Amino acid sequence: MLIDEHPLFRQGCRNALEEAGDCTIVAEASESAAGLDLAKQHTPDVVLIDALLSTNDALELARQIRHSSPRAAIIMLTAFEDEEQLFQSMKLGAAAYLLKGISADDLVNAVRKVSTGVYIINDNVLSRPTVASRVLRSFREMTQEEPPEVQQVFTPLSQREIEILDYIARGNSNKEIAKSLKISDQTVKNHITSILKKLSVNDRTAAVVHALKKGWIKMDGD
Repeated sequence: MLIDEHPLFRQGCRNALEEAGDCTIVAEASESAAGLDLAKQHTPDVVLIDALLSTNDALELARQIRHSSPRAAIIMLTAFEDEEQLFQSMKLGAAAYLLKGISADDLVNAVRKVSTGVYIINDNVLSRPTVASRVLRSFREMTQEEPPEVQQVFTPLSQREIEILDYIARGNSNKEIAKSLKISDQTVKNHITSILKKLSVNDRTAAVVHALKKGWIKMDGD
């Protein structure tokens, strides 16, 4: 489903997605009220929302759609990146936060990924130190309210994997982790793949949250 004020942009998205062959546009809307009604009516798997809707707060619309259709993956589309909006998008559970300058192929791939439960937004967040700090502070506050399961000493992760998760939690990229640990970029990627598989999670941020809750890593003060 597409919710965007600009007919030409909606048409471009429609063309790109329908030409992919495995995507069907079930509804379109140019403003939030109609968008919410149509989302309730059609229960789409993926909803693309213009992050700069003038008719209403796009984030509020995304929250309402998430509430009425919890299984719908939300993709926020923006003309320019805004770290506050990125942070708020992640907090409300958006699956992706993409620039409108994205290529047709990348848009199709993003829709395919989020439709399977992948949260593309997370690595985008962790690559931005100021946003990552806020997100991880929120996670830390959550773990303070809900004490880590420290009694469960066993961890399926190796010491090196724990070390890499700790670097990820502090907003380091794969390249930065490789440089710090004096290992190759590919070795870092291999470790991350192993971490995701062992923890049965889809992305790096989910792995960090899991490790924080288990008490395997700790976030110090800002």
